Amino acid sequence: MNTRERWTVYPLLFLAIGLAVRSIAVPQGEFAAAAVGDLRATRLVCREILVEGEDGTILVHMGRVVGGGGGRVEFKDSSGIDTIAVGTRPESREGVVEFFDADGEPAGELSAPAPRTAAAPVGPGR
Repeated sequence: MNTRERWTVYPLLFLAIGLAVRSIAVPQGEFAAAAVGDLRATRLVCREILVEGEDGTILVHMGRVVGGGGGRVEFKDSSGIDTIAVGTRPESREGVVEFFDADGEPAGELSAPAPRTAAAPVGPGR
């Protein structure tokens, strides 16, 4: 095989091998998961963030409110039981901080007071 034939055959050979291996080495579509030790970014865009303990228990969940609405951050104890949540209500734009008891049941909440309606001024001579 002379040099000219090598310059034709070998690139075509590597192209064919690369195309055959591509479907195995690089999955089609979006990656399901990527494992990295550290991640540094100026900006991160995602739909949901989960912080898990070493045993797989979800400790912090950041994402969208169930049933619509805005964002929500949920903090859980080492057993995965809700302890506190900060976010918006599904039915309105109102912000709320929710507290949970030891069983993960809602125990109380803090939210903005209801908007005041304009009332007639009260004072002497009225």
